[in-house]
Parts: sequence; structure tokens; C-alpha cells
Amino acid sequence: MDKLTLISGTLFMAADIFAIVSLAMPDWIITDIGGDMRHGLMWSCLTIHNLSQVCYTPDLEPEWMLALICIFIGCICITTTVILLASSHFDRNVIPYARWVGFAAMVMFCLAAVIFPMGFDVEDIGGQPYQLPNSHQVGISYILFVLSLWITVISELFAGKVCLPHF
Repeated sequence: MDKLTLISGTLFMAADIFAIVSLAMPDWIITDIGGDMRHGLMWSCLTIHNLSQVCYTPDLEPEWMLALICIFIGCICITTTVILLASSHFDRNVIPYARWVGFAAMVMFCLAAVIFPMGFDVEDIGGQPYQLPNSHQVGISYILFVLSLWITVISELFAGKVCLPHF
């Protein structure tokens, strides 16, 4: 396994971890108006007047459900890419497949990044598509997801260098 394949695989793995961690935390959209409210794709949490925190599985709007599905598919694609890059140590012919599966992951993450802000008009937030109200802000989970997206793009660039013909 050459150096670029190792770098690409490591970056893809980091992107996968960041995406999974972002899904596991409810800090996609946060606010402290009327208590501490944290909206997430998998679960949301609410703390009112310093009472105990209540977490629940939210009923997702279609936009956020579609974004969640895109992120799941992207994570599956990234995991498959890492496995293909690792198996390229034994068979170099799988590298182009790893590149295309990684590209599919990048597309899924880009779709999720474009679709997610369309759901800012949910009742709990009260914004408009692509426009959060001043009382709300993006949280660390969304930032980790965007970081995962950028790392996936960089990983795909490294994977593309691996696929260039060797003269």
C-alpha cells in the first residue's frame, strides 16, 4: 500500500468518525431562549429552568429525514471505501472502485448539507428555509458534519491521485 492510499484511507476514516459522532449528538441546532433546547437528527434534548434534561426522539420533518438518510448512505459509502482501500494492499484493481464509492459518499454528504437547512422552518425553530432566527444557532454536531464533508472531499482528492496512471 503506497503513501497516498494510506493517507486517503486515514482521512476517509476520520470523516466517517466525525459524521457518526455528529449524528450521535443532539447539537445540530441550539438555543437558550426559554431553557436549553438542542435539536438533532437522531434525538433532541430540552432543559427548562435548570430542571433535569429530557431527551427524546424527534418527529423529523421530510427535509431532515432526507438529510439523515443521505448521511447514513454517505457513512456506509465511506466505510466501504475504507475497506476497499485496505483491500487494495492485496489487489490494486479495487482502487478505482474505492474512488467511485468515495465520490458517492461525497455526493451524499453534499446533498445532506444542502437539504438540512431547508428544514429550519420547523415549529420548534420558527425560521425559514436556509435562514435561522437570531435566537438559534448551529451547534457542534453540524460543525462536525461539515468538517466530515470537507475531509471527505480532501480524501477523494487523494484517492484521485492514487488512480492516476503510473508511467
